[in-house]
Amino acid sequence: MRHLKFVIALGLALQTTAAPDLVRADTSYDVEMGNRLASVLRAGRSVVSNNQALINDPDVADKGLNGEAFYAMVVESYLEKYGQHPLSDDLEPEQRALTETQLNAMVGVINENQDIINADGLAFKGFIPAVFARLVNEKFGDEMGTRAAVKVTAPKELVRNRKARPDDWENQVINDRFRDADWAVGEAFYETTTVGGKEAFRMLIPEYYSESCLACHGSPAGETDVTGFPKEGGELGELAGAISITLYK
Repeated sequence: MRHLKFVIALGLALQTTAAPDLVRADTSYDVEMGNRLASVLRAGRSVVSNNQALINDPDVADKGLNGEAFYAMVVESYLEKYGQHPLSDDLEPEQRALTETQLNAMVGVINENQDIINADGLAFKGFIPAVFARLVNEKFGDEMGTRAAVKVTAPKELVRNRKARPDDWENQVINDRFRDADWAVGEAFYETTTVGGKEAFRMLIPEYYSESCLACHGSPAGETDVTGFPKEGGELGELAGAISITLYK
């Protein structure tokens, strides 16, 4: 999965379904935090998507898209969609720490990729929303590995990067929940379980193909797209992937 403009159902107010026997007393806090992390990531991906033509312009050497400028765009995007700053004053300390780390990871990734973004004479840079998201999630994980993790994954047959393959839990939720004809579009699944022997809240939020995704993931299936991968033959509104959130207890 590589494009960021997916059909998003409810953003921060996303519907969620829990496994009743595994829900903890602090589930509402965890769900809010999971939705927040997903929403900030989406805001960052949207900025990359909206600036894709600029990033790939071979005739503009200095795109002016440094970490500081990118941060301002992410805040603007988040404000426009959710009506508040991602670091609003009402955040609890843990919420602020996780959100700040995620935003700092975005700034770091943008600054570290200035040579690619500003490469003179090169049209397609390969710095696309999915690559950006993976790099941000990895940097976030390096800082918050014992507290939280964010990952963008997809059904196994749609994964193009091995690092994005779903683990057993993600794969089961995708196949048993999201692919069920009765599953509500956009509804997330969450439960408290264990990861590596450690108790953790896990949340998986489905994402769907939009028009912008189909340029690379649509029809005809098997045709090579701009990145060199074969198209999957996806259709508008079809399940394309999921954002996976892990909050360790």
